[in-house]
Amino acid sequence: MVRYRPNVAALILNKDGNLLICERYTVPGAWQFPQGGVDSGEALEAALFREIREEIGLEKNHYDVLESRGDYRYLYPPDVRAKKIKKHGNHGQEQTYYLCQLKDDAPPINVNQSPQEFRAYRWIHPEEFDLDWLPSFKHEVYSSVMQDFFGISLMPES
Repeated sequence: MVRYRPNVAALILNKDGNLLICERYTVPGAWQFPQGGVDSGEALEAALFREIREEIGLEKNHYDVLESRGDYRYLYPPDVRAKKIKKHGNHGQEQTYYLCQLKDDAPPINVNQSPQEFRAYRWIHPEEFDLDWLPSFKHEVYSSVMQDFFGISLMPES
């Protein structure tokens, strides 16, 4: 039986409608949204607040959660899957995405948290998101998320 680890991810918009993306600390050129696993017994929204605080230094009073959508799933690639099954017993992740609006009085994003997940951040128009920033096993999920939340198709037309 395939098991998925619960995960939450944040789509954070600023007042100009730009979307926050963060560059992985250990993988230069890999950009993604703040996200992370849900601890045992932890509510999804509580995990969202914790992950945003841990990864980019914002408290829950610095943004509003506008909506959420879930059941986005992906499998870890085969070379990683065995390690992940050993570590937490899961073959992949099932993500719930939260669309968040940054408040005007929020402090600047701070990716210099400990432990450091990200090396940099930037704000982009949602249609500027590029699947080449991600490993291929995440392409389908990110494409679905961008379509569902922003009506943007990232997959090449066949």
